[in-house]
Amino acid sequence: KDLEKLCEHIHLPFQSGSNRILKLMNRGYTREEYLDKIERLKELKPDISFSADVIVGFPGESEEDFSQTLDLIQRVQFDQLYSFQYSPRKGTKAALLPDEVDPQTKNKRLQILQAMQRKISIQKNIEKEGKVVEVLVEGRSKNDINELTGRTRGNKIVNFPGKIEWIGSIKKVKITKGYANSLRGVLV
Repeated sequence: KDLEKLCEHIHLPFQSGSNRILKLMNRGYTREEYLDKIERLKELKPDISFSADVIVGFPGESEEDFSQTLDLIQRVQFDQLYSFQYSPRKGTKAALLPDEVDPQTKNKRLQILQAMQRKISIQKNIEKEGKVVEVLVEGRSKNDINELTGRTRGNKIVNFPGKIEWIGSIKKVKITKGYANSLRGVLV
C-alpha cells in the first residue's frame, strides 16, 4: 500500500548500529526499533529513499559494535549517508567516557563504512537509469554552467541540460546515468 501523503525521502539518523553504543549515546531507541521503523515506512511507500547520519569511533566502540553498524547499513540500503568520526565536545558526557578509540582506527572504520555506502549509492542510482522523474530545478550545475541541477522527490541530485528560466519549476527528466552522488538526465 502506497501512502500518497508520505514524503518520498526521509532523513532518519541512527548514529550507530550497536545497541550498546546507542545506550552510551543516550539515544533512546534500539537498533531493532530503528529497523522496524524503516520497514514500516517501506511498507507504506515502497520507493521511499532514506538518508541518515552515523558516527564511527564513539568511545568504547569495539570491532563488534562497528560490525553491527555496517550490518545495519547493508540491511537498510541508504540512498545517502552522512558519516563522521567521533570527536569529543567539551562539556558533554561523552567527552568524559573512557576507552577513546584511536585516530587510526576511527579513520580506517570511516573509510570502510564510506566505501560500503558508495557501492550502495552507485547501485541505487544506476537502478534509476532509464526512468523518468520529476525534478525541482534549483539552479545552475556546479560542474557545468551550461547545465541545470535539481532534486527528485527522493532528494537525489540530477544534472541536465536546460534553460535558466526553468529555475524554480518542476521538469520531467529521463535519467541517463547514475553516479555515486548524483544522476544525469535529459528533459523529456
